[in-house]
Amino acid sequence: MSNAYFEVPIATNEPVLSYAPGSPEKLALKEALKQLKSEKWDIPMYIGGKKIFTDDKLSIHPPHEIKHTLGHYSKGDSSHVNQAIEAALAAKKDWENLHWKDRAAIFLRAADLLAGPFRARMNAATMLGQSKNAYQAEIDAVCELCDFFRFNAQFMAEMYSQQPESPAQVWNKVEYRPLEGFIFAITPFNFTSIAANLCAAPAMLGNTIVWKPAETQIYSAQVIMEVFEAAGLPPGVINLIFTDGPVAGDIVFEHPEFAGLHFTGSTSVFQYLWKVIGANISKYKSYPRVVGETGGKDFVVAHASANAKEVAVALARGSFEFQGQKCSASSRAYIPKSLWKDVEKYLKADLEDFKMGTPEDFRNFINAVIDEKSFNKISNYIAEAKKDPDVEVIMGGKYDKSEGYFIEPTVILSKTPDSTTMCEEIFGPVLTIHVYEDADFKNILDKVDSTSPYALTGAILSNDRYATDYATKRLQYSAGNFYINDKPTGAVVGQQPFGGGRASGTNDKAGSILNLYRWVSPRTIKENFVPPRDYRYPFLLEE
Repeated sequence: MSNAYFEVPIATNEPVLSYAPGSPEKLALKEALKQLKSEKWDIPMYIGGKKIFTDDKLSIHPPHEIKHTLGHYSKGDSSHVNQAIEAALAAKKDWENLHWKDRAAIFLRAADLLAGPFRARMNAATMLGQSKNAYQAEIDAVCELCDFFRFNAQFMAEMYSQQPESPAQVWNKVEYRPLEGFIFAITPFNFTSIAANLCAAPAMLGNTIVWKPAETQIYSAQVIMEVFEAAGLPPGVINLIFTDGPVAGDIVFEHPEFAGLHFTGSTSVFQYLWKVIGANISKYKSYPRVVGETGGKDFVVAHASANAKEVAVALARGSFEFQGQKCSASSRAYIPKSLWKDVEKYLKADLEDFKMGTPEDFRNFINAVIDEKSFNKISNYIAEAKKDPDVEVIMGGKYDKSEGYFIEPTVILSKTPDSTTMCEEIFGPVLTIHVYEDADFKNILDKVDSTSPYALTGAILSNDRYATDYATKRLQYSAGNFYINDKPTGAVVGQQPFGGGRASGTNDKAGSILNLYRWVSPRTIKENFVPPRDYRYPFLLEE
């Protein structure tokens, strides 16, 4: 029997491998890419530990090579949603009663499997299915996901250790129970690690999950399930379904055992789901936890004291890594007039040096956007900008979908800070810049704060500490993750817990203990060692 206080291994961030020419990791990754390209996967749903295949098969294609078929997945229907809920509820009792050290061990093992034998396979699947270059895949699908597993185990132990004081003759305890019911995880295409963590974080705490990933992330979701199975995750703890959103939602949000939503996706969808949950609130056994990270219109503000080269690199990386398909990507920038010519020169040089194409060619910095719908939306913004007399496309601006969904990194110069692409979320490789008079620095911060309904990430680049301090305070609620002299992307688990406010989400900070608190329902237990035997208090006695 377990009768010791257990300490999980101290979490450290998984080292990012270099993939330098001739390195063993590069050779292994190239071999994995070759192997996956030679196969055609038949991807099932996973319900109650069983692989569920259907006759309705949909094909999967690399966004950068749309004529190639990576495989097919089995499309589900309403019956599979019901089955997944039943499987999650059936697995719940045994899973929540398993000692926390054993739940932690499964995910710690998953981290080591991912960092070792599954590393190349996971990276290759993310590169092919989501068109990420090797570095973007490495920092996401392997390193960040390992960090989520390891740090969450450490945070879980830390949370459980938080106990109340106990005066004489009393022992006070707090149990951190999982939520009563099942969790519904809706996950995005752009980060493999987010997809896995939205399932794994609540599951580690004893919850069971119904998981609906984005269709454009199903290819790497298959590898996530392979890792979970290899780590010994019991059947029914995480159930993976491939159904249309409304089909799943109509059943999940009507179910009395619905206990929580863990969501990353668009603001409009999240707000709609919140409305549905609110309308159904009387149907649920308990008040569901609603946790979401949604959109962003992330900013970079440069002060006149900033270094122009540093500003340009922050924009090049922050706006165009993974084709700008990050919730945190900088898509609007405010540059002082005195710096603009140098920033423009350096930024243009970087963009001209970018190579665009398949991620299988490791020399390509830019790859394809995720699908045709995204391509059409982004290219339409660029086309409209070319017609607008108040803006000018000064870099990039070309796009083509004959071979894959390729859009050049595009920079738009706007005469005003209120143009369409300065204000609306685009979620692609489009950066809009407004050049302001140096003396208007404080006024431009007011515009930064008021332009967008979002408040996810933002950055100030400045070598004037007074200006830096002023911007940090003035933009207090403009970004949940704020960066000083850095690009506004690349939050690291355990270092920069991620999440934003306003229309960007509930700011429950994935990658921190704060997120884990959302997936437990504490129970306070007071044990009285010497119960009273007389109802009378001393104040009742005569003088």
